[in-house]
Amino acid sequence: MKFLVPYKISFLIILSKAEGQEFGLSLCRDSCWLKSSMTIKVQIENAMKSKRLVRFSRRYENSIITGYVLAVGPKFFLLLLVSDRIWFDGFECFRIVDVSKFRPCQNVVFVEAALKKRKVRKPKKPKINVKGIEEILKSAAKLFPLLAIHQEKIDPEVCFIGRVADVKNGKIPLLEIGTDAKWEITPILYKLNNITRVSFGGDYEGALALVGGEPANVDKRRQS
Repeated sequence: MKFLVPYKISFLIILSKAEGQEFGLSLCRDSCWLKSSMTIKVQIENAMKSKRLVRFSRRYENSIITGYVLAVGPKFFLLLLVSDRIWFDGFECFRIVDVSKFRPCQNVVFVEAALKKRKVRKPKKPKINVKGIEEILKSAAKLFPLLAIHQEKIDPEVCFIGRVADVKNGKIPLLEIGTDAKWEITPILYKLNNITRVSFGGDYEGALALVGGEPANVDKRRQS
């Protein structure tokens, strides 16, 4: 079942020169956006090492994403997501090639102070293998009851949520759960090379898993 990807309202931020230099970035005089002399991947790796809160844009969405980089692979990286309402909201694996305007979060003091006052503990880093999309799906499926896959090259407005049984021959069989938390009977096959983003451990996926419980026995697979 298709899930509409929610639009997120984001804050406009202006970085200080010191914050930009920490990530090897140069400030644009006429804009708050940053131009980088480094590759995006190096910036992401530096953010992981420094454990700093970061923000960035993506090719397929207008909203700004905020979070902590936990792991970096050849093509994907793992992010602990911080929502605009300033709560931890699960994990996301994004393609590096889709990322732009990567920078430190100027409001880091406020955000981290709010999380601390709310007594929200930072979730432990899950053991997700970010070597490739197949490894991401297999490792995440072992730790989380539901995964959300995005095929943004085909349709950036929707995602598909469900349980992954296995990954074979470049395809993933996803037993989907609907917006009413009811399970489908038959898994649908999705091509790995169409997946641009994977989400898991968020509040919405958790609510679906809580209400939906365990799926019934699955039937034959069908192709999407």
